[in-house]
Amino acid sequence: MDSALLFTLLGTGVMLYLEKVRWFGGRSRISNISIVAYIVMTSMMLMALVCLALEKLVLHAAYIPISVLIMATLLAFFSMTLYRLFIKEFYGMYLKKKQPTKHIVIFGAGEAGRLSKTVLRSQAGSNQKIHAFLDDDVQKEGDNIGGIPVYWGLDHLMSLQQEHGITDLLISIMCISPKRKKDIIEECLRLGIKVSVVPSIDEWVKGGFSVGKIRQIRIEDLLSRPEISLDNPAVFSQISDRVIMVTGAAGSIGSELCRKIISHKPSLLIMVDKAESALYDVEQEFKGGHWKSPIKPVLADIRDTRKMDRIFHEHKPDMVYHAAAYKHVPMMENYPEEAVTSNVLATKNLADLSVLHNVKQFVFVSTDKAVNPSNVMGASKRIAEIYIQALSGYLDVEKGQVTKFAITRFGNVLGSNGSVIPLFKKQIEQGGPVMVTDPDISRYFMTISEACQLILEAGAMSKGSEIFIFDMGEPVKILDLAKKMIQLSDKKVGKDINIVFTGLREGEKLHEELICHSEKLLITHHPKIRLVKMSNIPFNRVNYQIEFFERLLILNSSTDIVRHIKQIVPEYVSNTSRYNVLDRLN
Repeated sequence: MDSALLFTLLGTGVMLYLEKVRWFGGRSRISNISIVAYIVMTSMMLMALVCLALEKLVLHAAYIPISVLIMATLLAFFSMTLYRLFIKEFYGMYLKKKQPTKHIVIFGAGEAGRLSKTVLRSQAGSNQKIHAFLDDDVQKEGDNIGGIPVYWGLDHLMSLQQEHGITDLLISIMCISPKRKKDIIEECLRLGIKVSVVPSIDEWVKGGFSVGKIRQIRIEDLLSRPEISLDNPAVFSQISDRVIMVTGAAGSIGSELCRKIISHKPSLLIMVDKAESALYDVEQEFKGGHWKSPIKPVLADIRDTRKMDRIFHEHKPDMVYHAAAYKHVPMMENYPEEAVTSNVLATKNLADLSVLHNVKQFVFVSTDKAVNPSNVMGASKRIAEIYIQALSGYLDVEKGQVTKFAITRFGNVLGSNGSVIPLFKKQIEQGGPVMVTDPDISRYFMTISEACQLILEAGAMSKGSEIFIFDMGEPVKILDLAKKMIQLSDKKVGKDINIVFTGLREGEKLHEELICHSEKLLITHHPKIRLVKMSNIPFNRVNYQIEFFERLLILNSSTDIVRHIKQIVPEYVSNTSRYNVLDRLN
């Protein structure tokens, strides 16, 4: 009997150990009876096997009756169930004492709102109280959901905050317009209420809904327009089973473009970039995915014409998406020769190689800073636009050429490398101050996904020599953006984080534009895509002007280079730059 008791205690110990490993191993913090039963039964079977082995192998071994094992199993089952309940309650009480109370309002009194209430209340250790539902449906006002009143609109939010000290609002509506979401968020920011949203329908269906799926508001949610989504079957048919080349493939836009392209099943995706570590990271991401299309990462500088020619000759791409460029405005003001070699000459060489190797489609990624430019970077991109359009017009005359050219032009891309969003985020994380150049400066914004969709759509829509732009809505004031980012970080402007105005940087202008003075804006089949038409440009003259840069680069004179840029782009007028003197001399 002593041996039986010993084995019973040993079995229970094994069970508790397994339970402890499971509890602290992070697999599941919320227990259920099936987990306990699984652990107990597994332990009992192990003990039975041990007893059987000892009985067969060791003479005079203590025999444990089946009844003892069954009793030990039942005892372990009930003790572990009580143990788990006790730990859960103890842990919940600990969290409640440790965490401050959240006073919550749920916006949305439909099925999503009801489910959100259930999920929030079931969270272990949650120290929160739901005080009200808000909804835009006036017929729901006065209703009661599980003892919680429903109010119409946002008008009651301030009074609820004053009465109950509301700290959080959860937007729990599956289909809500971006404008309405923006209104709700801005009202919460004004009142100092933290905002969260439930996951999208796709996330909800795929992974269920839990507290962990509730996300904080992102700056993209504050765009006053819906995110543009394109679903053109022509994009798939154009990319599928084709050899596709992407330059700048390791950048924020280039890498996302590669992700979208490979989902369309090309026969080969060639990813060209000169950034070794970033290209390696993208390669590892694709190798670890479920993609069936082969990839070919190529470490190369697009300015190396001979190497790029070898790449074209070896892989024979059907389409080229040219996203590689230098894009930092102040940096290019200091190094105009780099802007010329990378943004102008390299683009010219790639376009020429595409014609030479019979590439079917060439898409050039430009910027709104190329429109009536005020800096070297924007002017260099404008020259690249001019050359591509001149070359495309010249090839229309020459029969037998197959390459079609298209240009995409868009504003600042949220979250891209070098954009203002990650810069502000880093400054906020460091405790400030947040640096804003001018209180009146504004920019057009779009998401990385939108930018990549426009690039792919341009390739599918292009008939040659077009510039495509998105309807990006109204420009956003950078000062307002900075304030909202600080508030979304649970900080107060002027108290926790200060905003400092530094003055416009070299070459920077207050407001960007979408079309030049000489261009016309035309509609397309899609209401959010516009087509820019410009006058014909003599190819021979543009080609000679760009080739003349080779001589100027030998002289290594920044002033001479910028003077020649201004001759090619007469609308280029420097702003807050040392090159202003060249405008006064003209």
